[in-house]
Amino acid sequence: MRVIIVDDEFLARALLREYLGGHPGIEIVAECANGFEAVKAIGDLQPDLVFLDIQMPKLDGFEVVELAGARTRYVFVTAYDQYALRAFEVRALDYLLKPFSRERLAQALANVAARVTAGLAPAQEVQALAVEAARRHGPLERILVRDGARVHVVAASSIDWIEAQDDYVQISAGGRTHLKNGRMAELEEGLHPGVFLRVHRSYIVNVGAIERIEAATRDSWCAVLKGGKRVPVSRSGYAKLREAMR
Repeated sequence: MRVIIVDDEFLARALLREYLGGHPGIEIVAECANGFEAVKAIGDLQPDLVFLDIQMPKLDGFEVVELAGARTRYVFVTAYDQYALRAFEVRALDYLLKPFSRERLAQALANVAARVTAGLAPAQEVQALAVEAARRHGPLERILVRDGARVHVVAASSIDWIEAQDDYVQISAGGRTHLKNGRMAELEEGLHPGVFLRVHRSYIVNVGAIERIEAATRDSWCAVLKGGKRVPVSRSGYAKLREAMR
């Protein structure tokens, strides 16, 4: 089993490396000290299993899972009960609560092997984890967009509008647009409802970015944003806008 260790603490990585050394079927193919390194390593090396710390600089463990996707299986390693519990509840393979013993690590590896034998796909676990990442701390403060080997961090407060495009969403923020894989409904659920409104089945707008609302036809409207972008507004979207802009 090819394994990657991800933890911002050197001693934590060293201890896990030592414990894993007692399992002859394990090959450690990389160690990463932050989330960006982890996303790149997972994409390049495609390991079978990642031991992943949750609280790290730059990207946390949930954000690593969101960006790395269904390429691998995960065991969360954390010093915080509440984070471990959340990971477990969304069907992460397992979690190790620091400090953990050699026996507890062996149990986690056995749980991974059991899931592999049972034919459970990592994709199901990753999807649940990505949803949890969007909800865990209330409204999203930032959105991560992967562009090849690069990761763009988009502040939610800078977003003017979002448009659904098949299996992607196009995000306009700070004069730039980003294309992110995902569903509009999941993104809408993570955004602050007092700031962002779904005004059309294909559009979410930042209420603060609206300059005016114009009638397009008798039963449809258009929101004109401060940058000149014109966004269609449905009947239900118009009702929500009127309520929000009182």
